[in-house]
Amino acid sequence: QVQLVESGGGLVQAGSSLRLSCAASGRTFSAYAVGWFRQAPGKEREFVATITLSAGQPVYADSVRGRFTISRDWAKNTVYLQMNSLKPEDTAVYYCALNSGTATYIGTSRYGYNYWGQGTQVTVSS
Repeated sequence: QVQLVESGGGLVQAGSSLRLSCAASGRTFSAYAVGWFRQAPGKEREFVATITLSAGQPVYADSVRGRFTISRDWAKNTVYLQMNSLKPEDTAVYYCALNSGTATYIGTSRYGYNYWGQGTQVTVSS
């Protein structure tokens, strides 16, 4: 089993920055990738960014490319999402997800991950 805990969310003004953290514990030795997704009220959960843990290859959604940066310090079993130039439309619950290496990896799809955190709220005021 793998446990994921997100932190770093909060209430900020438009144009501000936040850094989210996703701390993993448990059976992470074969983990392949970690992704960030978000879900706003009344909307589907959507892909934000993902990174492969060995190569560190990132992929971003068009809506956040150039503003958000995903990174990992897997020696600490942690993945980060640096969010700059935040907009009100970035308001959502942000979830991190992990592909443990035993599931088919589809980086931009929620179905490509087999463990999820509980989420952290990000609210951006205008």
